Amino acid sequence: MHVAPGLKVLYFGTPVVLVSTRNPDGAANLAPMSSAWWLGDCAMLGLGDSAQTTANLLREGECVLNLPSSAMVDAVDRIALTTGSPVVPAHKLAQGYRHEPDKFRLAGLTAQPSELVAPPRVAQCPVQLECRLVAAHPFGGSPSHATAFQVRVLRAHVEESLVIPGTSYVDPIGWDPLIMKFCEFFGGGRNVHPSRLAEGWRMPHRGRIGADA
Repeated sequence: MHVAPGLKVLYFGTPVVLVSTRNPDGAANLAPMSSAWWLGDCAMLGLGDSAQTTANLLREGECVLNLPSSAMVDAVDRIALTTGSPVVPAHKLAQGYRHEPDKFRLAGLTAQPSELVAPPRVAQCPVQLECRLVAAHPFGGSPSHATAFQVRVLRAHVEESLVIPGTSYVDPIGWDPLIMKFCEFFGGGRNVHPSRLAEGWRMPHRGRIGADA
């Protein structure tokens, strides 16, 4: 039997992406997000308008989409509820966000120079996609509170062990992406780590790692 509970969140599961961009002073910003999908050589990214990544993408027109494996969940969660913006909006403060100028350091990740764009790659990520902005579209109602970014992948870097020998294809068995479902982290079909984001958004989940039984 189906019910119609009036869902407040439609967040059924997408890969986590660490988006690296450049701040106005040239420093690198790193933001975890999971509203992303791909078609051909393009990706569509959904980002809130108050995000530093949004401002950086609109100004610079470049980014790197770094895809972490599920084994990198600790690093990703360390920069949850942080923003590169010096001014933290009230709604983010209420969720527990704080300003963090050096997210690479906080996450314990290494910035690796890109080949075609200015923002750095994340050395530890098995998949790194250097991208250029194609178009930006207001998204999320009227007035809009988010932007849908269309970016084109200029170059894809993939950990050699994940490439099927003799082909240009990623091994879907070997690749275990970090997935976010309803603000919780999953890998290999399992809930792999408690989520600061889920706490900040006050998501009422059963069976969350670290939650009371």
